[in-house]
Amino acid sequence: MNAARWPREHPETGRLLHIAPSTGRISDRRVEHLPELLREGDLLVVNDAATLPASLPGRTEEGTPIELRLLAREEQGTWTAVLFGAGDWRMRTEDRPAPPSLLPGSRLVLGSLTARVVEVLPLSARLLRVAFDAEGAALWTGLYRSGRPVQYSYLAGPLALWHIQTAYAARPWAAEAPSAGLPLTWKVLLDLRRRGVRFASLTHAAGLSSTGDAALDAALPRPERFDIPASTVEAILATRAAGGRIVAVGTTVVRALEGRALQAGGTLTPGEGVTELLMGPGFVPRVVDGLLTGVHDPTTSHYMLLQAFAPLPLLREAVQMAEKLGYLGHEFGDSSLILSP
Repeated sequence: MNAARWPREHPETGRLLHIAPSTGRISDRRVEHLPELLREGDLLVVNDAATLPASLPGRTEEGTPIELRLLAREEQGTWTAVLFGAGDWRMRTEDRPAPPSLLPGSRLVLGSLTARVVEVLPLSARLLRVAFDAEGAALWTGLYRSGRPVQYSYLAGPLALWHIQTAYAARPWAAEAPSAGLPLTWKVLLDLRRRGVRFASLTHAAGLSSTGDAALDAALPRPERFDIPASTVEAILATRAAGGRIVAVGTTVVRALEGRALQAGGTLTPGEGVTELLMGPGFVPRVVDGLLTGVHDPTTSHYMLLQAFAPLPLLREAVQMAEKLGYLGHEFGDSSLILSP
């Protein structure tokens, strides 16, 4: 499937493949038709994480050029990050030269910031835990001054920070955009509200989708933190009691809700946490009834998660149909809705 090479000027005009597991029906629609596919009383749950400028070009103390891509901020204030060698987004991640070998204590100069390597994590020599020399407002100012959006070589040009924010973005937690929500413009959101669809939100720290390191890529997604407000849990329980459906916008929302419910023995409770949940065939969702997401290639980890919502033969048929109709993949590509009538 070809990749979308640039954000659409009108994202709501993107294509939407509706997959109905209960009937086996697949239909070709547009994102702007989403209100027709949902019902009054349904609940749409979004990930309101804003996307960080998580790509930090820089150099080692010895002057070797590197790029540090932030993966996640940790509770103690350190960050996990992936180290890249020379080059930038114009080169495929798997073709980038290997980064220099670093030891704990090594220092990285990243624009106006300096970071110290706290630990080289066992999974890969590229996976680091780092601590910045700045805190609070100085750290955030430095990140937004020196960082750039994480992006990949299939894109047509350098992205601006606003290209990777959803309409409802709030706290800067995500390394890459929670891209399932990018087509939800204010027009679509208002049309959904007029339809009687309700909204709730949570914050989930979406990580990186690719590192160029085969062992590290196989372990994605990494454990990711989330915060589910009490109001969202209340909205989910009320929707369920009234017979409405819970539709997650993006796989990050599914991981947060289902991961939290699994940790609590099947009962969804509010609060912050970290999810390591990896879903696939045989997993029965306890909270989520349907999923709005991108159009995923069968080789990706996201495609495995989709099998918790629809059988593999139906998903394969959907991918074949999407390819035949010219659907586009990746973060600015077309969408799919897995939801039974």
